[in-house]
Amino acid sequence: MNGILSTRFLELVRSRRSIRRFLPKPVEREKILTCLEAARLAPSAENVQPWRFVVIDEPDLKKRLADKIFSGIYFPSKFAAQAPVLILVLARLDFLANRLGRQIQKVPFYLIDIGIAGEHLVLQAEELGLGTCWIGWFNHRQARKVLGIPRKYKTVCLIALGYYERKPEKSRPRQNLEQIAWFNQIKE
Repeated sequence: MNGILSTRFLELVRSRRSIRRFLPKPVEREKILTCLEAARLAPSAENVQPWRFVVIDEPDLKKRLADKIFSGIYFPSKFAAQAPVLILVLARLDFLANRLGRQIQKVPFYLIDIGIAGEHLVLQAEELGLGTCWIGWFNHRQARKVLGIPRKYKTVCLIALGYYERKPEKSRPRQNLEQIAWFNQIKE
């Protein structure tokens, strides 16, 4: 597929990497709020906006949380503990659109919605010179316990946020556009 335009947005997307080494430099509150605002503006099924974000940037609480959620079989995600900010992403599931999507369409729309909001957040962070890493492998039960998360919320993921020590130069290989997108028919 020739004819791809070069845009600032595509350059931003191309430059974003998952960061696993962070500097111990605190992230300015304005930058965190700007990232959250980008997430807030994301579209969602029936505009239910099921996302909720718990920002953990207080060092003692972050350490206590990290010790609990990255222990045992969750140890591979321990690198995220060095990030100055952890953002726990929650879903509020008591919306009709969420229930109908699961029951009728067999699609958990809240996960799509949260994926869009999370991507808005990480791309905004990239534009601000911050690194991020999505993390799904952590002890969700311990996160609920340490932070006192009410049952009406489902823990979905964490986003580690901070200034990166160094940014990986290369991205991981991607399939060619011709392998994943077709016009008017499926080509395999």
